[in-house]
Amino acid sequence: MVPNSTDALFRTLADSTRRQILDLLAESGPLSVGELAADFPDLVQSGISKHLMSLRAAGLVSATRQGRRQIYQLEPDKLVAELTPWLAKYEQYWSAALERLRDLAQNGDAKHELTSRKIVRRRRAK
Repeated sequence: MVPNSTDALFRTLADSTRRQILDLLAESGPLSVGELAADFPDLVQSGISKHLMSLRAAGLVSATRQGRRQIYQLEPDKLVAELTPWLAKYEQYWSAALERLRDLAQNGDAKHELTSRKIVRRRRAK
């Protein structure tokens, strides 16, 4: 199989530190390397910078200069553009589960009672 851009995206996202950086940027908005590094006491700032370079190369974050500081921000469009086609292949699997969950929420009491009664009957029969 020929590697594609989605493969590169998943390789980038495979690292838990990179995912945590994306989470921080999504929750907090634009942050400097120093601000990001504060959330990773076990990593030196240059380690954070290397992760940010990978995220920039993948197009998941962008950087702007503010004086001597680089400010990083999430670029969600790249994530959406890459993942949406891949996730669409699997939508049928969770759509059915969500429909069952909706049905359970709407009609759940009656079905739950029947299921509970069946379980009780089976236990008594044993």
